[in-house]
Amino acid sequence: MVLATEMGSSQPESSFDLSTYLVKRKEAIEVALDSALPVIYPEKIYEAMRYSLLAGGKRLRPILCLASCELAGGTTSMAMPTACALEMIHTMSLIHDDLPAMDNDDYRRGKLTNHKVYGDDIAILAGDGLLTYAFEFIATKTENVPPQQVLQTIAYLGRAAGAGGLIGGQVVDVESEGKTDVSLETLNYIHAHKTGALLEACVVCGAILAGASAADLQRLSRFAQNIGLAFQIVDDILDITATQEELGKTAGKDVKAGKVTFPSLWGIEESRRQASQLVADAKAQLAVFGSKALPLLAIADFITSRSN
Repeated sequence: MVLATEMGSSQPESSFDLSTYLVKRKEAIEVALDSALPVIYPEKIYEAMRYSLLAGGKRLRPILCLASCELAGGTTSMAMPTACALEMIHTMSLIHDDLPAMDNDDYRRGKLTNHKVYGDDIAILAGDGLLTYAFEFIATKTENVPPQQVLQTIAYLGRAAGAGGLIGGQVVDVESEGKTDVSLETLNYIHAHKTGALLEACVVCGAILAGASAADLQRLSRFAQNIGLAFQIVDDILDITATQEELGKTAGKDVKAGKVTFPSLWGIEESRRQASQLVADAKAQLAVFGSKALPLLAIADFITSRSN
Protein backbone atom coordinates (compact mmCIF):
# COMPACT_ATOMS: atom_id res chain seq x y z
CA MET A 1 0.00 0.00 0.00
CA VAL A 2 1.51 3.28 -1.11
CA LEU A 3 -0.03 6.39 0.34
CA ALA A 4 0.47 9.72 -1.39
CA THR A 5 0.41 12.71 0.91
CA GLU A 6 0.54 16.33 -0.18
CA MET A 7 2.82 18.36 2.07
CA GLY A 8 1.24 21.75 1.59
CA SER A 9 0.42 23.63 -1.61
CA SER A 10 3.95 24.94 -2.14
CA GLN A 11 5.56 21.49 -2.10
CA PRO A 12 5.34 18.61 -4.57
CA GLU A 13 3.37 15.51 -3.73
CA SER A 14 5.51 12.81 -2.13
CA SER A 15 4.78 9.10 -1.96
CA PHE A 16 5.51 6.94 1.04
CA ASP A 17 5.34 3.15 1.23
CA LEU A 18 3.61 2.71 4.58
CA SER A 19 3.25 -1.07 4.33
CA THR A 20 6.99 -1.61 4.01
CA TYR A 21 7.69 0.93 6.73
CA LEU A 22 5.27 -0.72 9.19
CA VAL A 23 6.59 -4.22 8.46
CA LYS A 24 10.23 -3.23 9.01
CA ARG A 25 9.51 -1.23 12.15
CA LYS A 26 7.30 -3.99 13.57
CA GLU A 27 9.99 -6.60 12.96
CA ALA A 28 12.57 -4.52 14.84
CA ILE A 29 10.15 -3.92 17.70
CA GLU A 30 9.24 -7.62 18.00
CA VAL A 31 12.94 -8.52 18.31
CA ALA A 32 13.47 -5.81 20.93
CA LEU A 33 10.42 -6.86 22.97
CA ASP A 34 11.42 -10.52 22.92
CA SER A 35 14.90 -9.77 24.22
CA ALA A 36 13.61 -7.21 26.74
CA LEU A 37 11.73 -9.75 28.82
CA PRO A 38 13.51 -13.09 29.38
CA VAL A 39 11.92 -15.81 31.49
CA ILE A 40 13.53 -16.10 34.93
CA TYR A 41 12.31 -17.31 38.30
CA PRO A 42 9.42 -17.24 39.14
CA GLU A 43 8.80 -18.42 35.62
CA LYS A 44 5.00 -18.22 35.70
CA ILE A 45 4.81 -14.43 35.99
CA TYR A 46 7.33 -13.83 33.22
CA GLU A 47 5.55 -16.33 30.99
CA ALA A 48 2.25 -14.53 31.63
CA MET A 49 3.83 -11.14 30.90
CA ARG A 50 5.38 -12.45 27.68
CA TYR A 51 2.14 -14.18 26.64
CA SER A 52 0.36 -10.86 26.23
CA LEU A 53 3.35 -8.68 25.34
CA LEU A 54 4.35 -10.92 22.42
CA ALA A 55 0.82 -11.71 21.24
CA GLY A 56 1.16 -9.57 18.13
CA GLY A 57 -0.86 -6.51 17.26
CA LYS A 58 -0.03 -3.62 14.97
CA ARG A 59 2.63 -2.11 17.31
CA LEU A 60 1.41 1.33 16.27
CA ARG A 61 2.32 2.92 19.60
CA PRO A 62 6.02 2.01 19.58
CA ILE A 63 6.18 2.77 15.85
CA LEU A 64 4.81 6.27 16.54
CA CYS A 65 7.53 6.75 19.16
CA LEU A 66 10.29 5.76 16.75
CA ALA A 67 8.84 7.91 13.97
CA SER A 68 8.59 11.04 16.11
CA CYS A 69 12.13 10.58 17.42
CA GLU A 70 13.45 10.40 13.86
CA LEU A 71 11.33 13.40 12.81
CA ALA A 72 12.96 15.43 15.60
CA GLY A 73 16.47 14.41 14.51
CA GLY A 74 17.03 11.38 16.71
CA THR A 75 17.60 7.71 15.94
CA THR A 76 15.54 4.57 16.43
CA SER A 77 18.15 3.16 18.83
CA MET A 78 17.72 6.17 21.12
CA ALA A 79 13.96 5.62 21.27
CA MET A 80 13.69 1.81 21.19
CA PRO A 81 13.69 1.28 24.99
CA THR A 82 10.91 3.84 25.37
CA ALA A 83 9.05 2.33 22.41
CA CYS A 84 9.18 -1.07 24.13
CA ALA A 85 8.09 0.48 27.43
CA LEU A 86 5.08 2.06 25.73
CA GLU A 87 4.03 -1.33 24.40
CA MET A 88 4.46 -2.82 27.88
CA ILE A 89 2.15 -0.19 29.37
CA HIS A 90 -0.36 -0.60 26.55
CA THR A 91 -0.31 -4.38 27.09
CA MET A 92 -0.87 -3.89 30.81
CA SER A 93 -3.96 -1.81 30.03
CA LEU A 94 -5.31 -4.56 27.75
CA ILE A 95 -4.72 -7.31 30.32
CA HIS A 96 -6.51 -5.33 33.03
CA ASP A 97 -9.25 -4.08 30.68
CA ASP A 98 -10.13 -7.69 29.76
CA LEU A 99 -10.53 -8.84 33.39
CA PRO A 100 -13.99 -9.91 34.65
CA ALA A 101 -14.09 -6.84 36.90
CA MET A 102 -13.67 -4.60 33.84
CA ASP A 103 -14.79 -5.61 30.31
CA ASN A 104 -14.78 -9.38 30.96
CA ASP A 105 -13.45 -10.34 27.53
CA ASP A 106 -12.32 -13.78 26.40
CA TYR A 107 -10.21 -12.87 23.36
CA ARG A 108 -7.53 -10.34 22.57
CA ARG A 109 -5.41 -10.18 19.40
CA GLY A 110 -7.02 -13.44 18.30
CA LYS A 111 -5.89 -15.36 21.42
CA LEU A 112 -7.45 -16.18 24.76
CA THR A 113 -7.08 -13.26 27.16
CA ASN A 114 -4.43 -13.44 29.86
CA HIS A 115 -6.80 -14.25 32.72
CA LYS A 116 -8.38 -17.06 30.70
CA VAL A 117 -4.97 -18.73 30.43
CA TYR A 118 -3.32 -17.83 33.76
CA GLY A 119 -6.24 -16.89 36.04
CA ASP A 120 -7.35 -13.51 37.35
CA ASP A 121 -4.66 -13.36 40.04
CA ILE A 122 -1.68 -13.90 37.74
CA ALA A 123 -3.21 -11.64 35.06
CA ILE A 124 -3.43 -8.75 37.53
CA LEU A 125 0.15 -9.33 38.59
CA ALA A 126 1.34 -9.68 34.99
CA GLY A 127 -0.14 -6.25 34.23
CA ASP A 128 1.47 -4.80 37.35
CA GLY A 129 4.78 -6.37 36.36
CA LEU A 130 4.69 -4.86 32.87
CA LEU A 131 3.77 -1.42 34.16
CA THR A 132 6.61 -1.21 36.66
CA TYR A 133 9.17 -2.85 34.38
CA ALA A 134 8.40 -0.31 31.65
CA PHE A 135 9.86 2.55 33.69
CA GLU A 136 12.85 0.50 34.82
CA PHE A 137 13.52 -0.39 31.19
CA ILE A 138 13.60 3.24 30.04
CA ALA A 139 15.84 4.26 32.93
CA THR A 140 18.37 1.44 32.51
CA LYS A 141 18.41 0.77 28.75
CA THR A 142 18.25 4.21 27.12
CA GLU A 143 21.62 5.17 25.65
CA ASN A 144 23.08 8.31 24.05
CA VAL A 145 20.33 10.54 25.42
CA PRO A 146 21.01 13.32 27.97
CA PRO A 147 19.76 12.28 31.47
CA GLN A 148 17.40 15.28 31.66
CA GLN A 149 15.58 14.13 28.52
CA VAL A 150 15.30 10.58 29.86
CA LEU A 151 13.87 11.95 33.12
CA GLN A 152 11.42 14.15 31.21
CA THR A 153 10.30 11.12 29.19
CA ILE A 154 9.71 9.02 32.30
CA ALA A 155 7.73 11.84 33.95
CA TYR A 156 5.60 12.41 30.84
CA LEU A 157 4.84 8.72 30.50
CA GLY A 158 4.05 8.43 34.20
CA ARG A 159 1.39 11.13 33.88
CA ALA A 160 -0.06 9.53 30.75
CA ALA A 161 -0.39 6.11 32.42
CA GLY A 162 -1.66 7.35 35.79
CA ALA A 163 -4.84 8.70 37.33
CA GLY A 164 -4.54 11.87 35.24
CA GLY A 165 -4.41 9.83 32.04
CA LEU A 166 -5.16 6.22 31.14
CA ILE A 167 -6.37 5.14 34.59
CA GLY A 168 -8.55 8.22 35.02
CA GLY A 169 -10.19 7.58 31.66
CA GLN A 170 -10.83 3.97 32.62
CA VAL A 171 -12.47 5.04 35.89
CA VAL A 172 -14.92 7.37 34.14
CA ASP A 173 -15.55 4.65 31.53
CA VAL A 174 -16.46 2.13 34.25
CA GLU A 175 -18.67 4.67 36.02
CA SER A 176 -20.47 5.51 32.77
CA GLU A 177 -21.25 1.92 31.79
CA GLY A 178 -24.96 1.24 31.50
CA LYS A 179 -25.92 4.93 31.69
CA THR A 180 -27.99 6.37 28.86
CA ASP A 181 -27.33 10.03 29.59
CA VAL A 182 -23.55 10.10 29.03
CA SER A 183 -22.70 13.41 27.36
CA LEU A 184 -20.34 13.98 24.45
CA GLU A 185 -18.12 15.91 26.85
CA THR A 186 -17.83 12.87 29.14
CA LEU A 187 -17.22 10.54 26.19
CA ASN A 188 -14.48 12.84 24.93
CA TYR A 189 -12.91 12.85 28.41
CA ILE A 190 -12.96 9.06 28.61
CA HIS A 191 -11.21 8.56 25.30
CA ALA A 192 -8.84 11.52 25.52
CA HIS A 193 -7.52 9.88 28.69
CA LYS A 194 -8.12 6.14 28.30
CA THR A 195 -6.83 5.94 24.71
CA GLY A 196 -5.49 9.35 23.76
CA ALA A 197 -3.12 10.03 26.65
CA LEU A 198 -0.89 7.05 25.88
CA LEU A 199 -0.97 7.69 22.13
CA GLU A 200 0.05 11.27 22.80
CA ALA A 201 2.88 10.06 25.02
CA CYS A 202 4.11 7.80 22.20
CA VAL A 203 4.51 10.75 19.85
CA VAL A 204 5.74 13.31 22.36
CA CYS A 205 8.20 11.06 24.21
CA GLY A 206 9.99 10.09 21.01
CA ALA A 207 10.53 13.76 20.24
CA ILE A 208 11.59 14.55 23.82
CA LEU A 209 14.34 11.94 23.58
CA ALA A 210 15.61 13.62 20.41
CA GLY A 211 15.71 17.04 22.09
CA ALA A 212 12.80 18.64 20.21
CA SER A 213 11.94 22.27 20.95
CA ALA A 214 8.93 23.23 23.06
CA ALA A 215 7.15 24.55 19.94
CA ASP A 216 7.67 21.28 18.07
CA LEU A 217 6.53 19.25 21.08
CA GLN A 218 3.33 21.31 21.13
CA ARG A 219 2.71 20.64 17.44
CA LEU A 220 3.29 16.94 17.93
CA SER A 221 1.05 16.92 21.00
CA ARG A 222 -1.85 18.46 19.05
CA PHE A 223 -1.23 15.99 16.20
CA ALA A 224 -1.36 13.07 18.63
CA GLN A 225 -4.47 14.31 20.44
CA ASN A 226 -6.36 14.42 17.16
CA ILE A 227 -5.23 11.03 15.88
CA GLY A 228 -5.89 9.53 19.32
CA LEU A 229 -9.53 10.59 19.22
CA ALA A 230 -9.84 9.51 15.58
CA PHE A 231 -8.38 6.12 16.55
CA GLN A 232 -11.08 5.65 19.20
CA ILE A 233 -13.91 6.74 16.91
CA VAL A 234 -12.76 4.17 14.34
CA ASP A 235 -12.54 1.55 17.11
CA ASP A 236 -16.16 2.30 18.05
CA ILE A 237 -17.24 1.95 14.41
CA LEU A 238 -15.35 -1.34 13.99
CA ASP A 239 -16.94 -2.74 17.15
CA ILE A 240 -20.25 -2.46 15.26
CA THR A 241 -19.22 -3.26 11.69
CA ALA A 242 -16.36 -5.79 11.95
CA THR A 243 -16.39 -9.48 12.84
CA GLN A 244 -14.53 -11.13 15.73
CA GLU A 245 -12.13 -12.68 13.21
CA GLU A 246 -11.31 -9.26 11.75
CA LEU A 247 -10.91 -7.62 15.15
CA GLY A 248 -9.08 -10.42 16.95
CA LYS A 249 -11.34 -9.71 19.93
CA THR A 250 -15.03 -9.94 20.77
CA ALA A 251 -17.15 -7.86 18.40
CA GLY A 252 -20.17 -5.88 19.56
CA LYS A 253 -19.10 -5.84 23.20
CA ASP A 254 -19.71 -2.10 23.63
CA VAL A 255 -23.37 -2.47 22.69
CA LYS A 256 -23.78 -5.53 24.92
CA ALA A 257 -22.17 -3.66 27.84
CA GLY A 258 -24.52 -0.71 27.38
CA LYS A 259 -21.69 1.71 26.64
CA VAL A 260 -22.28 5.05 25.00
CA THR A 261 -20.04 5.32 21.94
CA PHE A 262 -19.48 7.90 19.22
CA PRO A 263 -21.69 5.99 16.73
CA SER A 264 -24.45 5.76 19.34
CA LEU A 265 -24.39 9.56 19.64
CA TRP A 266 -23.66 10.54 16.03
CA GLY A 267 -24.41 7.52 13.88
CA ILE A 268 -21.81 5.68 11.81
CA GLU A 269 -21.55 8.09 8.87
CA GLU A 270 -21.13 11.19 11.04
CA SER A 271 -18.60 9.30 13.16
CA ARG A 272 -16.59 8.54 10.03
CA ARG A 273 -16.76 12.19 8.99
CA GLN A 274 -15.59 13.34 12.42
CA ALA A 275 -12.68 10.89 12.37
CA SER A 276 -11.62 12.08 8.91
CA GLN A 277 -11.74 15.72 10.04
CA LEU A 278 -9.64 14.94 13.10
CA VAL A 279 -7.01 13.29 10.90
CA ALA A 280 -6.98 16.27 8.54
CA ASP A 281 -6.52 18.64 11.51
CA ALA A 282 -3.76 16.40 12.86
CA LYS A 283 -1.86 16.38 9.57
CA ALA A 284 -2.05 20.16 9.34
CA GLN A 285 0.01 20.39 12.54
CA LEU A 286 2.95 18.68 10.80
CA ALA A 287 3.16 20.84 7.65
CA VAL A 288 6.18 22.69 9.10
CA PHE A 289 8.24 19.48 9.16
CA GLY A 290 8.08 18.83 5.41
CA SER A 291 9.02 15.37 4.16
CA LYS A 292 10.36 14.34 7.58
CA ALA A 293 6.74 13.96 8.68
CA LEU A 294 5.77 11.47 5.96
CA PRO A 295 5.70 8.40 8.26
CA LEU A 296 3.47 10.14 10.82
CA LEU A 297 1.20 11.54 8.09
CA ALA A 298 0.80 8.10 6.52
CA ILE A 299 0.04 6.51 9.91
CA ALA A 300 -2.62 9.18 10.50
CA ASP A 301 -4.32 8.18 7.24
CA PHE A 302 -3.99 4.51 8.14
CA ILE A 303 -5.91 5.05 11.39
CA THR A 304 -9.14 5.89 9.58
CA SER A 305 -8.75 3.25 6.82
CA ARG A 306 -7.89 0.25 9.03
CA SER A 307 -10.19 -2.75 9.39
CA ASN A 308 -9.02 -3.98 12.82
